[in-house]
Amino acid sequence: MIERSAKTELIKLLKEYQVVTVLGPRQSGKTTLAKAISAEYAYSNLEEPEVREFAFTDPKAYLAQFRGKVIIDEIQRVPELLSYIQVAVDESKQNGQYILTGSHQLQLQEAISQSLAGRTAVFRLMPLSIGELSAANIKYDSFSEYCIRGFYPRLYDQKMRPGVMYSNYYRTYVERDVRQLIQLKDLGLFEKFIALVAGRVGQIMDYSSLANDIGVDAKTVKRWLSTLEASFLIFKLNPYFENFGKRVIKAPKYYFSDTGLLCFLLGIEKESQLIRDPLVGSVFENLVVTEAYKARYNQGAMAKLYFIRDSNGNEIDLIYKKGRDLVAIEIKSASTFSSHQLKSLRKFRAVLPQNKESYLVYSGESKNLSDNYGVLNFKQAGSLFG
Repeated sequence: MIERSAKTELIKLLKEYQVVTVLGPRQSGKTTLAKAISAEYAYSNLEEPEVREFAFTDPKAYLAQFRGKVIIDEIQRVPELLSYIQVAVDESKQNGQYILTGSHQLQLQEAISQSLAGRTAVFRLMPLSIGELSAANIKYDSFSEYCIRGFYPRLYDQKMRPGVMYSNYYRTYVERDVRQLIQLKDLGLFEKFIALVAGRVGQIMDYSSLANDIGVDAKTVKRWLSTLEASFLIFKLNPYFENFGKRVIKAPKYYFSDTGLLCFLLGIEKESQLIRDPLVGSVFENLVVTEAYKARYNQGAMAKLYFIRDSNGNEIDLIYKKGRDLVAIEIKSASTFSSHQLKSLRKFRAVLPQNKESYLVYSGESKNLSDNYGVLNFKQAGSLFG
């Protein structure tokens, strides 16, 4: 099993809260991480029909069977349990009593806020990071190999072939569960929708354009995207517009939580395909942006990540709000450095004094430049967000 960076933070939270709720994509390693904390935790999986039926029909008896601490997997299957867990922790007043996991936040957010407010910490776990793979001595030379293989722990623990793994992941979870949540019976329309979302990765989202391409209205597209986001398959990067007002674009961008799934949806199976693909820059950008989110979430921190594009088309791919300062990051898939690649970073710093640090993240060698400009290889991107 690959050691998770998030383990340290999760142990701290269990000492501070009666309940810790771990949210993230299916197969991102939530259960494995929870079990790695301590052998003293009992385990219950609400995906199992008999267990789910027991928890739903007799929640008091279900919880009473556990004499000590317990991990309850996929709590969104029986959100009614949360009210009974509230009663249990209020009586015991024991920190670290429950670890709950969930893979769909829309079904949990309201229930958690009503039942466990002040009693639970909510922790997000994404798939493995490049740093976690490196610590396990799993390293690849090219960004394209990282992108195509992706970062789901099961791939590495069971030495699976990425094409086979993502095909089954799509059929058993994305196609089945997510399509059901969207309430879309037409499989062909769903496939068209998710393929078009993949084709727009890292772009300013135009809901009307996407809706027209699918053949539905913009309101429907927004609802479908919200469901993908709630299922942790994609996430939204919002624009930064403080002190810019109407001069900046205020529509978001969307990225996939795992580049392996993204490449699968784009039909990319080999490195040679990715390098020649028109979306190679967008896929590389997705890789770097997810590394930023993983670094922040593994610390139990809010992301505080944005992008910026003004009305003249000037853009910074990633903005990290570090206290009162802003760290600006330009992302390029190129492996050769040119000072011209810093053009947008220099423009941004000239108009915003809060920008103290600026970096180019690319696929070449790291370099130290003057005036707090840096050039980093993508493998080191996560170090910027500590």
